[in-house]
Amino acid sequence: MQPTLADLGVSLSLERQTLLARYMGMLQHWNSTYNLTALRDAPDMLTHHLADCLAVLPPLGRHLAERRAAGGAQPARVLDVGSGGGLPGVVLAICCDDVHVTCVDTVGKKAAFIRQVAAELRLLDLKAEHARVEQLKASFDVVTSRAFASLADFVGLTQALLAPGGVWMAMKGKRPEDEQAALPREVTVFHVEQLTVPRLEAERCLVWMRSAA
Repeated sequence: MQPTLADLGVSLSLERQTLLARYMGMLQHWNSTYNLTALRDAPDMLTHHLADCLAVLPPLGRHLAERRAAGGAQPARVLDVGSGGGLPGVVLAICCDDVHVTCVDTVGKKAAFIRQVAAELRLLDLKAEHARVEQLKASFDVVTSRAFASLADFVGLTQALLAPGGVWMAMKGKRPEDEQAALPREVTVFHVEQLTVPRLEAERCLVWMRSAA
């Protein structure tokens, strides 16, 4: 894991690295029972899942720092939509300071797995909801997803959950220009950030959006 963190320019304490390793062990152990991911081999899971999620830490960290500088004293409320086995929600809960992470998924076994992770790893700022995202009754400062839906569907399903001043952070492959063109006029893409994931031969980017409504 250490070479991956070095390649990404991410510094994590030994305690957080240990928690990540334990989480990946749980993901692999429960995968056959809960069907959490199509990948089965630990090296593939490290590259395609963990490293992919760790790559968002620097840009998300910058956003959270800007939010604190602007007077956001309370921990940021982060929603991971269609979280599956907790990617990226569990990774963010382990690695980020001052965040409360909610993972939502329509599959009960996946939400139950995330609750088990939160309990075993003692992640007090992580919770999971077994629900459709449009059924939630909360508001969030950052709404994120990883390969969940088109940008238009993603913002359409979650717009009512975005807190004033909140942002969407969509994890995508190559830059989704067609999806951007299909967004409603009240949604602004204010930054598309290219990501480099070590040993992953595929394009990755973050699409940052906010609502003008």
